[in-house]
Amino acid sequence: VQLVESGGGLVRPGESLRLSCVASGFSFGEKWMSWVRQAPGKGLEWVSDISQNGLNTRYIDSVKGRFIISRDNAKNTVYLQMDSLKTEDTAIYYCALGIQGGGPRGQGTQVTVSS
Repeated sequence: VQLVESGGGLVRPGESLRLSCVASGFSFGEKWMSWVRQAPGKGLEWVSDISQNGLNTRYIDSVKGRFIISRDNAKNTVYLQMDSLKTEDTAIYYCALGIQGGGPRGQGTQVTVSS
């Protein structure tokens, strides 16, 4: 299993970022995929997940209405569109195999929201 995230960066509050995660080494289209994050000094937190066909998505309450998870099974890629970013969204973001981030994760991509 290999998961490679990209798209992080430094943005101001209210701005947007789009994270991508390219997967390999397993049947991507047959698996739920998740995004989890770890803020400085805190534990790992599940953010969102998406079903195999993309029709079912779930979000932690704090990002509902601001983040959208999606996937392209032809490209073995899962995305996280993050709008209206807040300082409390600052974290390392990981994509993970499986529902609620229960499986292997990638190396992560840093998202910093600061004025």
